[in-house]
Amino acid sequence: MNKLQYGINHIEFWVSDLETSITFYNSFLTFIGWKQISNVSFSNGTIVIYFMEMKGIEKTKSLGMRHLCFQAMKKKEVDQVNDVLVTAGTRIIRGPLTMPYSKDYYTIDFYDPDGQVIEVAYTPNAISAL
Repeated sequence: MNKLQYGINHIEFWVSDLETSITFYNSFLTFIGWKQISNVSFSNGTIVIYFMEMKGIEKTKSLGMRHLCFQAMKKKEVDQVNDVLVTAGTRIIRGPLTMPYSKDYYTIDFYDPDGQVIEVAYTPNAISAL
């Protein structure tokens, strides 16, 4: 039996090309503990990310979430993600680099195929708000 807890239930991305997005996310999510669980979704065992192809929808600037950050468990995983992104020609915003948010915070920010800002960060000394 599943034990429910407060948190994020799932995330849904609307994408212009499902195959391109699944290939892109699969290329780095596997380094940081996510598995593809269907032809349109990934899970880390707690949260599921779904992708839905939405043809003909124009991307517009709007207020809302700036980015989605994935947690890496090791600093070298951020470097592995960087290697995959560089090889794929992904547009990197910054990183990998150490940021002053907390001790040893190591991150890379980049754009997905539809221009969404994605971050992968190793945050060994982040302080929980709870």
